[in-house]
Amino acid sequence: MSITELMPVYPRCDVRPVKGDNCHFITDDGRRFLDFASGIAVNLLGHSHPALIGAIQKQAETLMHVSNLYGSPQGEELAKQLVDLTFGDTVFFTNSGAEAVECAIKTARVYHQAVGNDEKFELITFNNAFHGRTMATISASNQEKMHKGFYPMLPGFRYVDFNDLEAAKAAIGPHTAGFLVEPIQGEGGIRVASEEFMQGLRKLCDEHDLMLVLDEVQCGVARTGQMYAYEHYGIEPDIMATAKGIGGGFPMGACIATEKAARGMTFGTHGSTYGGNPLAMAAGKAVLDVVGNDEFLAQVRTMGEKLRGRLEQFIGNYPELFTEVRGKGLMLGLKMTVESRGFYAHLRDNHELMTVAAGDNTLRVLPPLVIEDAHIDEFMDKLSAGAASYQPEAAA
Repeated sequence: MSITELMPVYPRCDVRPVKGDNCHFITDDGRRFLDFASGIAVNLLGHSHPALIGAIQKQAETLMHVSNLYGSPQGEELAKQLVDLTFGDTVFFTNSGAEAVECAIKTARVYHQAVGNDEKFELITFNNAFHGRTMATISASNQEKMHKGFYPMLPGFRYVDFNDLEAAKAAIGPHTAGFLVEPIQGEGGIRVASEEFMQGLRKLCDEHDLMLVLDEVQCGVARTGQMYAYEHYGIEPDIMATAKGIGGGFPMGACIATEKAARGMTFGTHGSTYGGNPLAMAAGKAVLDVVGNDEFLAQVRTMGEKLRGRLEQFIGNYPELFTEVRGKGLMLGLKMTVESRGFYAHLRDNHELMTVAAGDNTLRVLPPLVIEDAHIDEFMDKLSAGAASYQPEAAA
C-alpha cells in the first residue's frame, strides 16, 4: 500500500499524545508537553477537566443520539444559555466550525430572499481570513493555498483588505447581502480588527439593511476575556458562528442569530443529523457552566495581561526574531521576523512546548483558559530557552 490508512492531508509530526493532564499532555514515548496550543483554541478547560468528563460520562450512560426529529430538552437548555449570554435570539447547533459558518452564510442569504431581495446574495469577506475547509468556506476566503485543486470556487463572495473600512464600503453593490468577518483573524496571524473598522461595518449594515456576520469560531467562548470578541467593540452582530472551545474538546459548533436575521430559517431550510445531539449538548453546557460568568472572564483577562506583559518584555531581548505581541486575552501572537513554522517546530521538538504557527509569520499562543501563574512561568522558561538556541538558517 503506497498511501497511509489516514489520508495524508496533514504533515503529521512525531509527537503522539496519548494522555492529557490539565495544561500538559503526555506522549506514547513518555514525554510531557506544555500545551499552549489547546488543540488550536479548543481545549479551553485544559485536558481531563473533571466537570467536562463527568458531564460527558453521565450523558453517554443515558442517551447519546436520537436525531432532530424529536424534542430536545438538552438542546433547548443549551440554546437558552447561549441566548442569555449573547446578542442572539435563536441557535442552530452544528458539529464543527465550518458547518457553523456555512449555516451563517445561508442565514444571511435567506434573510434577504425572505424579504423579497432575491438579488442580494453576496458576502464581502476579508483578505487573509480563514472560515473553514468546506467548498463554501474556502470560497469565502481568498487564500490560493486553500483554493488550489478545488476550482471553480463558489460564487457569492468579494474580498477586500482587513481593517480597511473604506474598501469595505466601496465594495457594497446591488448584490451585497452583508459582511463576513473575524474580529480577530486567527489563522491569518492574530490580526485584531480596529474599533473603527468593526463599528463602521455595523453602521454600514444598519444603513443598507445588510447582515453583519461574525466568525468567532476561534476567538469566541471567553478566549479574549469577553464571552465573545464582539463585546470589545460595543456592537452586536446579526449572525455569529461559534465552535472550537464551546465543546471543550468535544466536536460541536453553533450558529447564533437575531430573530430578524433568522426570519428565513424555517422548516426544511437547514438541518443536521448529528448537530445538537444530547452528548454534545452535555459537553457544551459543562463548558458554559464554567466559563460563562464574570469571575471566570475576569480571570482570563488577568492571566492574559500577565502573559502579554511577560511576552512584551521578553521580545525586547530578541529583536532579531520578534517584532510585536498581538491579540487579546489568551489569544496572543508573536509576530516574527522569520517564518514562524520553523520556530514552532523547534519549540516542539527540543523544548516540549506546543504553540501554533499562523500566517503573517506569527506564532500563536493559545493556552487553556485555566492556566495559573506556574504555567506562565514554565511557558516563559521554555520559550526563552527555545529562542536562545534557535538557528533560523538550520530550520530553513
